[in-house]
Amino acid sequence: MNVKTYLKAALALTLVACGQPKQPAAEEVALSGNPVFEGWYADPEGIIYDDTYWIYPTWSDVYEKQTHFDCFSSKDLVTWTKHANIIDTTEVKWAKRAMWAPAVIRKEGKYYLFFGANDVHEGEIGGIGVAVSDRPEGPYKDLLGKPLINEIVNGAQPIDQFVFKDDDGTYYMYYGGWGHCNIVKLNADFTGLVPFEDGTIYKEVTPDSYVEGPFMFKKHGKYYFMWSEGGWTGPNYSVAYAIADSPFGPFERIDKILQQDSTVATGAGHHSVLHVPNTEDYYIVYHRRPLGDTGRDHRVTCIDRMTFDANGRINPVKITFEGVEARPITLK
Repeated sequence: MNVKTYLKAALALTLVACGQPKQPAAEEVALSGNPVFEGWYADPEGIIYDDTYWIYPTWSDVYEKQTHFDCFSSKDLVTWTKHANIIDTTEVKWAKRAMWAPAVIRKEGKYYLFFGANDVHEGEIGGIGVAVSDRPEGPYKDLLGKPLINEIVNGAQPIDQFVFKDDDGTYYMYYGGWGHCNIVKLNADFTGLVPFEDGTIYKEVTPDSYVEGPFMFKKHGKYYFMWSEGGWTGPNYSVAYAIADSPFGPFERIDKILQQDSTVATGAGHHSVLHVPNTEDYYIVYHRRPLGDTGRDHRVTCIDRMTFDANGRINPVKITFEGVEARPITLK
């Protein structure tokens, strides 16, 4: 298990020979450590509900064993509670394997969990599903009894969805694997899609070097669009981003901000972002591979700080073993 407490500074020396008084011990500070919880977990979706942090990851295993989701909750980013088996294929009858990359959101007192299943290809049943619960830890029930998106449009495999609520109350969903990303607009109860003003249902918004794992957040009126690059099984998996004035882009790639560190870990990618409300505290939640471990599915969930420069651009993230300091949320 990770070390959860570190010394913020070295212990002061007792200068007996000089007759000086004993210095106070250094203050201890709780840190999350990385990974933040045990187990092979990938594609973490982080979100804040009220005063609690939540992480919804993929169980990282062979496709045939990816038949359920767990989630984790914390009041301070340091101590995490596991909520096991919040939904599985016994509830989602059309899902047989490869349950991937949850995306979660709360609306009108209900908690919605979007997910990919079956690693769907043309002509197969699978794609993006949606489930609902009265509690963030579930249990979740299949909302539709079928995929919300089954077909392959604009070359995008229907996986890796992220649901984004804009300031005007519109709910968009970004999704897509195989190097293509689409945006769609969700209807009021998340049971279907509604056309855009031009009558289309799907719009492709793929930026340069995009592979999968889209994520969106808004800061000071700007749309920060993020995605994963490289192959998910390799050391070069990473995260890049763009900034736009519209949820539709155009998304011009700015730079890579999360990647491997040869002294810490490889394959750092498929992320989400936690923003503590009414603060400038941002955290990136992501998976990575332990150094020297070549297991395809050996991925762990980590958290590090994410900061911005004076122009609002994201600074390169330093991945760490220490993780982040305890950060309780105070509701106002």
